[in-house]
Amino acid sequence: MKLTFAFSPCPNDTFMFEPMVNARIDLLGFEFAYVLDDVENLNKSAILGLHDITKLSFNAYTRLSDIYQLLTSGSALGNNCGPLLISKRPIDDVPIEKLKIAVPGFNTTAYLLLKYAFPNLEHVQELLFSDIENAVASGKVDAGVIIHENRFTYSNKGLHKIIDLGEYWENKTNSPIPLGGIAVKRSLPEEVKQKLNDILFQSIKFAFENPTSGIDFIKSNAQEMDENVMYSHINLYVNNYSKDLGDDGKNAINVLFKTAYPNFTDQDLKDLFVR
Repeated sequence: MKLTFAFSPCPNDTFMFEPMVNARIDLLGFEFAYVLDDVENLNKSAILGLHDITKLSFNAYTRLSDIYQLLTSGSALGNNCGPLLISKRPIDDVPIEKLKIAVPGFNTTAYLLLKYAFPNLEHVQELLFSDIENAVASGKVDAGVIIHENRFTYSNKGLHKIIDLGEYWENKTNSPIPLGGIAVKRSLPEEVKQKLNDILFQSIKFAFENPTSGIDFIKSNAQEMDENVMYSHINLYVNNYSKDLGDDGKNAINVLFKTAYPNFTDQDLKDLFVR
């Protein structure tokens, strides 16, 4: 059986799934066509139902639960790993709501967290995540929400943190930050979905046990080529929740959905995850 698997070229994803790409683990008879793309493009592809298995933002998933189910392996979820709102200079004379702010996509969880902290924003525009630092530095925008590797590089460019949006979320909800996960088409047979969950778990387990085995693949796709930055990125976003969400991880996702979308009911939360 051949399936499409779409994920991002960011170090956390390439670290976790390199063992699959290079068949370092048993793929249980499956063949995969891999698609690597920016997370907002993946969100838009998921809205169209283009891929059998896909990385997506949990914000995007709230509108896709009828098409996809969440796997319990492969998520980016944890503490102290949220997006940052940055600016070229300290902001103390203009309300945040009045700033021209760049975000890495309107379907991203980063945008959801920005709206949660500042619900009355007036000027928000979408940019590719890797372009936001330069847009802020050049004055094209007043501020920007940064994710991925840029979390480790913005201060080197003289940029300033306005607020850690993940920290704000954790303080308000007393819950870890669910950023993104791996979803699989609901239409696939249950046995297939369960096997896919196991393959992802084994891939991440192999990566943890052999952390340098996929370095060439990770480097070939990374936005930031400095190896220290790449592994800082991996260490921040890949953790035990990535191996398996467990009850705590699933609860954190439920908190996100119910807090950010008050009309999301308990019924909506049923059957979200592949068992």
